[in-house]
Amino acid sequence: MNKQVTPYSNSDKGKKEQVAGMFDTIAPKYDFLNHFLSMNVDKVWRKKVIKIVSAHHPKRILDVATGTGDLAIAALASKPDRIDGIDISEGMLAVGKRKIEEKKLEQKIFLELGDAEAIPFADNTFDAITVAFGVRNFENLQQGLFEMLRVLKPNGICVILEFTMPRKFPFKQFYGFYFKYLLPFIGKIVSKDKSAYTYLPESVKAFPQNQVFITEMANAGFVSGSYKSLTLGIAAIYTGRKS
Repeated sequence: MNKQVTPYSNSDKGKKEQVAGMFDTIAPKYDFLNHFLSMNVDKVWRKKVIKIVSAHHPKRILDVATGTGDLAIAALASKPDRIDGIDISEGMLAVGKRKIEEKKLEQKIFLELGDAEAIPFADNTFDAITVAFGVRNFENLQQGLFEMLRVLKPNGICVILEFTMPRKFPFKQFYGFYFKYLLPFIGKIVSKDKSAYTYLPESVKAFPQNQVFITEMANAGFVSGSYKSLTLGIAAIYTGRKS
């Protein structure tokens, strides 16, 4: 069993409520910090996700933990008929909806409040499911994976982008220092939330990574699981299919 990491250790709320509240707080600064702290490499990672998705020519895509909608917007490159996005943070969704309105994409992308562990769609609805930096925030990882499998069509693909911890010297040590000290310091100054960017490195360390996560996907029922490390091991793309 993996250690459950929550942003507010002294809170009586469950992880789900805590995470939603945390992202509501940092939503106005989230996009800026995401791009700044990753030096825009997160945009490159998203393009890699969509390249994998595009090869399957999906008509309907579900973006789970869509946040401010960056991956949902990027997914338009795969030319689907419709993209749905769900998230538990109303604050993040509000930012995402503004971006979609500004880009005049309201007829293509539809964002709504929704829990990844109780996805508000029928079985076998989507050709592809994407998640960027969201699965480690699930309160019940297996339930979230099972729900994604449920709404995926047979032979549909699930592509997950998530942070990992580098393993090779000396980048492991350098990144560990950045992740533990510099990132929370910068995040706190900009977002004004002292917990959010402390929670990030803690949640990444506690999350099952690489082949261990592929095993988690297999346990939920996904087949043909694989992963690819990105940028010296600071992120990975995981893929799995529904049989």
